[in-house]
Amino acid sequence: MIFSDRDIRRLLSSGAIVVEPPPNLDLQLGSCSLDLRLSNEFSMFEYNKIPFIDIRNPDQAQQTTRQIHVDDDQAFVLHPGSFVLAITIERIELADDIVGRLEGRSSLGRLGIIVHATASIIDPGWRGRVVLELANHGTMPVALYPGIRVCSLTFEQVSTPVDRPYWRKAQAKYANQEGLIASRIADDPEVHRS
Repeated sequence: MIFSDRDIRRLLSSGAIVVEPPPNLDLQLGSCSLDLRLSNEFSMFEYNKIPFIDIRNPDQAQQTTRQIHVDDDQAFVLHPGSFVLAITIERIELADDIVGRLEGRSSLGRLGIIVHATASIIDPGWRGRVVLELANHGTMPVALYPGIRVCSLTFEQVSTPVDRPYWRKAQAKYANQEGLIASRIADDPEVHRS
């Protein structure tokens, strides 16, 4: 069952959900979701450097992306067909019995902007900022500004506290992420099986 705004307030007060910096609930709290804001950090793929990304090469994901920082009052223009990584201003911590779901905002979706390709689940026990997989599926470039509400999270209770919260998983590749981290798929053991 998805938590309501009343539940989200209670969970924030109890520390079961931690958001830093604390959100402006008058602006960021919806009926059953909490909006997160866009940071000024972006990571763009430099597709002209190599012919393809080899997921077995752990260095290649870092080598094929370029970090971009825009000033707070400047726009990052996302062109049609473009894909970039971005990150939220807020750092999130979830209790071991709460799962978050990342959702786009309708106002940006109506311009063609999506916020995740596949990574919509924020595992119980998550600690860190949320990386966004921004893409423009529209036909016009869209100017995105740091500080805008770019996505929302809904929260649900899992049936029992999980045995292995994200922060305790051996393969928690993005635990405590505070900045943009490129794909670490090369760390997956099955990627290197013969």
